[in-house]
Amino acid sequence: MDRKYRAEPYRIKMVEAIKETTRHDREEALKRVGYNVFAIKSDDVYIDLLTDSGTGAMSDAQWGAMMIADEAYAGSRSYYRLKAVVEEITGYHYLLPVHQGRGAEQVLMGSLIHREGMVFISNSHFDTTRAHVELAGARALDCVIEAAFDTQTPHPFKGNFDVAKLERLILEKGPENIAGIIYTITNNSMGGQPVSLENLTAVSKIAKKYGILRIMDGARYAENAFFIQQREAAYCDWTIQDIARAQFDLADVFMMSAKKDGLVNMGGLLVIKDNQSLFEACQVRVVPMEGFPTYGGMSGRAMDALAVGLKEALEVPYLTHRTDQIRYLADRLQASGIPVQTPPGGHAVFIDAKAWLPHIPQTAFPAQSVVIELYLEAGIRAVEIGSFLLGNDPDTHEPLISPTEFVRLTIPRRTYTYRHLDDVADALSAIHARKETLKGLKVVKEPAVLRHFTAQLAYLD
Repeated sequence: MDRKYRAEPYRIKMVEAIKETTRHDREEALKRVGYNVFAIKSDDVYIDLLTDSGTGAMSDAQWGAMMIADEAYAGSRSYYRLKAVVEEITGYHYLLPVHQGRGAEQVLMGSLIHREGMVFISNSHFDTTRAHVELAGARALDCVIEAAFDTQTPHPFKGNFDVAKLERLILEKGPENIAGIIYTITNNSMGGQPVSLENLTAVSKIAKKYGILRIMDGARYAENAFFIQQREAAYCDWTIQDIARAQFDLADVFMMSAKKDGLVNMGGLLVIKDNQSLFEACQVRVVPMEGFPTYGGMSGRAMDALAVGLKEALEVPYLTHRTDQIRYLADRLQASGIPVQTPPGGHAVFIDAKAWLPHIPQTAFPAQSVVIELYLEAGIRAVEIGSFLLGNDPDTHEPLISPTEFVRLTIPRRTYTYRHLDDVADALSAIHARKETLKGLKVVKEPAVLRHFTAQLAYLD
């Protein structure tokens, strides 16, 4: 059957009621939380597009797997079942479960930073990765291609590294000062954009040339493999599993928030290919920070659900529907004249708020203005990926200006239908008709790091 957008490849056997609120309710809720949607109760959200992290639905096979879980403190059967699946997919030998991706970041960064002046280079560091790099005493440098910043001109792999810039940065900082090169796949900050296997191969060669550790931040590695199959001609006949393995072959360490392509509600992985000394250094840190090495931050039930979810996330019908939902919403927004990152990526639609609201300067957070207006309009929660998220320079403490100002409409996995996405598109179309009335914001209270989670804002006068 020839379909423009694939229907859901599953049946719905359980439902959760959604509460609808009035505009007055939403106005009061925003005032109470200082116009930061992270602080809004989920009961007061109609459609929640804040994140795809741990917000998806688990399958019947995952729920069934939880019934055979072993909750032993040490050496549980659940751990070894998970380890077998991870080794099958990645080819890596050393596994440390953690409570989520930022647990892996904390353990790994702390194991790699031993002196001042060290840096990590990535195509784009996401928020918690950058924070853990800085908290460990290093600095995070981004090295994405320029095409990523041109949201209206299509490019199949906007998540790619700028290879020439990467080598210049290595020589400028000194190879001995590069703690690692991080492949973020897909590239969340740039719109959930994929990285080509050709590009990963080139980056891997540079890393090996200078003796630099290769780290894959692969929370969405399966989605990246699917895009490679769909967009990179040399791999159109490869299976998703084979492409995934080719990605892993180009790295030394794999860290993952399993709440994305692991299809679980909580959990993460730190997996090391064959570096026993690095594994032992990380293992030492896991015990006080996460838990015993054979459960880390996860229960046996969570590990067994993850062992199933990792395989389900590689299935073509699932990945086709997953990316079709993103494309569907992007197509609807573009038809209304709303600029989005083109082509759409794998887990979210990214609205280009800088282009959409030119009357609001970046210092007044145009994307956050849209986030607030979308909640007021329809009770839909999105998230800002721009200057508000980027925060302040860790050395000067001055506000940073992001090269992009995105509104991320993040689609949870196996959770919403196309009809829900229609409601999102209709609400944004209504906002588009009055976009000139949207106002900028200012920060009135903020923490030292990761301010976007807990800061409070107010409208500019």
